[in-house]
Amino acid sequence: MNYEIYKKTRNASWQCLVDCNITSLPISLSSVCRHFQIRIIQNSDLYENQLKDNERGRAVLLGNGAAIIVRDTDPIKDQRYTIAHEIGHILIGDSSSEYEAERFAMGILAPACVLWGLGIHDSESISELCDISLVSARIRAERMRLLYKREQEFLQKYGRSCFLQSKLEQQVYKQFEPFILKNK
Repeated sequence: MNYEIYKKTRNASWQCLVDCNITSLPISLSSVCRHFQIRIIQNSDLYENQLKDNERGRAVLLGNGAAIIVRDTDPIKDQRYTIAHEIGHILIGDSSSEYEAERFAMGILAPACVLWGLGIHDSESISELCDISLVSARIRAERMRLLYKREQEFLQKYGRSCFLQSKLEQQVYKQFEPFILKNK
């Protein structure tokens, strides 16, 4: 993994949360889509250009706007992840990789600094709080374990947390702070 790509997508997810003024979990993907004027279309409503059997969703251009086709027979938690993933493709750009879209989706659905602020560690809590599948929550929990380990190293070495080092991350945390204080 290229760290520059990681940083770009991490920052894009933070910027999305800031731009959309998201302040609580689970995030409202409909609010994000409204903000960026992205339509959500259920696959079952389409007669043409339906998703292929192996596709859960797809970002498309309709006229002069973007839309996301989502497989509405999937569980809601999977649909949420698919929509966030496709928002990532739209906001990062057509050339974005699957890794970038996956990273973006996780960044907006389960922001690490918010989970850290709440002291969340386990995948079940992440799944419930963020309204994502247990599979996605396990991936996020594994990343959080690494971040918590890094935080301990930072605290020992520098006397400060590794979280909230970026101004953008600080903005995200500040937006969520009332939610964090209420739910800690």
